[in-house]
Parts: sequence; structure tokens; C-alpha cells
Amino acid sequence: MLSVLDMLRADGAFQFTALAPGTGLLADQLIRRQIPVRDFSVQNEAGEKLDFGMIEQRLSDVLAELQPDILHANSLSMSRLTGQIAMAGLPRLKRTGHLRDIMRLKKKVVSDLSRNDRLIAVSKATRDFHVEQGLDPLRCLAVYNGVDTERFQPRDNRTLRSKLFPSVPTGHRLLLNVGQICLRKGQLDLAKAVVGIVQDRGDVHLVIVGQRHSKKQESVDYEAAIHEEFTRVGCGSHLHMLGYRDDIPDLMNAADILVHAARQEPFGRTLLEAASSGLPVIATDVGGTAEMLRPDTDAILVSPGDVGVLQSAIDRALLNPALCRELAASARHRIEANFTVKIAADQLAKLWSIEEDCVTV
Repeated sequence: MLSVLDMLRADGAFQFTALAPGTGLLADQLIRRQIPVRDFSVQNEAGEKLDFGMIEQRLSDVLAELQPDILHANSLSMSRLTGQIAMAGLPRLKRTGHLRDIMRLKKKVVSDLSRNDRLIAVSKATRDFHVEQGLDPLRCLAVYNGVDTERFQPRDNRTLRSKLFPSVPTGHRLLLNVGQICLRKGQLDLAKAVVGIVQDRGDVHLVIVGQRHSKKQESVDYEAAIHEEFTRVGCGSHLHMLGYRDDIPDLMNAADILVHAARQEPFGRTLLEAASSGLPVIATDVGGTAEMLRPDTDAILVSPGDVGVLQSAIDRALLNPALCRELAASARHRIEANFTVKIAADQLAKLWSIEEDCVTV
């Protein structure tokens, strides 16, 4: 969304105000872009969710003051909120929301979402999934995410490799995974597959970029199990868990292959960025992934949750650098033709269709 905002602001057709927590990484990025930020949260200072009446009042008060033409919610939960709020005093407000998740919804949630004027799904798979749950197919449409193809582009990785991974011997292979650490992203499946490969050949390393946000014990155990897969066979030095990073373009240029083992993926931003970077991709064929990257043309796609199949796909790629080069080149061309941030911005501008103020929640 930040890249799309940059593009739309440059065109001068929209003026944006963001309703978001007043401090943090998102606020910093918005302020750097000179987008006004109104401090807004659905939680109290203790991190507990406020009751709906208080949330609705907070949002209604801000909207009554700003009088925007468009209220855009950038997630499913916020899209539910914008569908729930009363419209008294805001007769011209157009409500739109983004559906970035594939998840089962209760009937009440579907009803709340349906009160928005438009719902934007990030892939056809995401749209179809929610339409099957009861969303109006005429109200819900797919608009693909876009990527900044200048920021993410192929570059020589030799200097970056030695700078970012000085402890990795020259000639060893780096497998990169980027995403929140959780069961849905499948990092444990990937860890098991890579350990199987490392036991056969000692020149492969797994780099995991991302954080675990959930504090639930099952999530804590899941992250610990990733480490355990490597340490139990004595190859802990082949796992590099980097946590949050803001140098993703450099990491993608330094790696040899991106491996995305997600068990559910509406339309992965990481896949867009890797393909745009010229990084060969191995991914699970879930959600909208095949809409972005064609199997055996732009990427190697495998079934989710099957460690053996994933391990075989990684082995195949490691043993066939020519195939990797062909897939990466094809994927880059596909991204440039279909999934740039300019294309995404143009589609959103057409959807919003009025050149007035816009508030993003």
C-alpha cells in the first residue's frame, strides 16, 4: 500500500490522510512521505481491544471532522470495521476494503464486510474463496498487488554476499525465506527439507528473515522447533535467522534461491519481490501463487506440507543452475508486464474513480 500511495500522490489525483497508530514503523514511513497521520487504534494503552462502541465513536468523530470522500480499509479486520460503522452525517462517503487473507469467516463477519461499497481481493483465488462464503461477487473484485521493479531488480550478488554473510564460505548456496514466522508460512517444513539436503551436502544454508508476532505457546514452540531441526543433527551453523530486516532487496540479490513453503498464501508480496529481483523461486502452489508465477515457466511450484516433495524441488534447483536462470528471467518479464506498482495504482485509481480526498485505515 505504501508504494501505491507514492504513485497515486505523484499523480496528484488524491490527497491522503492515514488513520493509524501515531508511533512505530508504519507511522515513520507515512510521515517520511508527508502523509498526515491521525493517531487511531482499536486497542487501549495496555494492548487490549476496545469495545466496539468506543472504536466506532473514535472513527466516526475523525470522519466527521475530515469529511473524506473515500474511506479505505487496508485489511480484512479494518474492512469489517468500516462496514460496521454508522453512516449518519456521511452520506457521500465511499467505503472500500482490502481482502489480504484467505480464512473462514462467520456469517456476521461476511455481513459486515458486505456493507462496504467495494471489496478488493489481492488475487482471484482470494476473491473466489470469499465469494463462496457469501460475499456479493459484483461487490468484490480482484486487484493484484504490485512491486517496485526499480527497487527490486537483478544485481550482481558477489559483493553483497561477502558483506551480508561473511561467515558463509565462498561457493556455498544460500536459500532465502522471508515472512512472519508462523505455521501458515511453513518454515518448519522448509527447515526439515533443508536439513535433509545439508546432511547429503554441506554447502547449503537456510536464511530466514522475519519475526514471530504471536506470543501463544504453540507459536513459541514452532519457532523453537525450527532451530531444533538443525541443532539436533549438528548443523546449526547452516541456519541463519535474521529477524526483522529493512534491506530485503540486498538480501534477495545476495541469495541463490527464494523458497516459500507457505501452507496458505493469498498473493505473496515476497514472491513478487523475489521474482522482480531476478531470484529463482520455489514455492508452494497455494492461493494466488500460480496466478503470479506460472508452474515450470516462472517458478517451481510444489504441493504444500510435503517435505519430501519440497526437498526434491530444492535439490533439482541446486543441481540445475541453467533452469534457475531461465525461470528467473521469465519471472522478471512477467512481473514487469503484469504486476508493477504502477499497474496496481492505476487499477485502484480507476476503482476509486473520483479525484478527491482519501482516508486509509
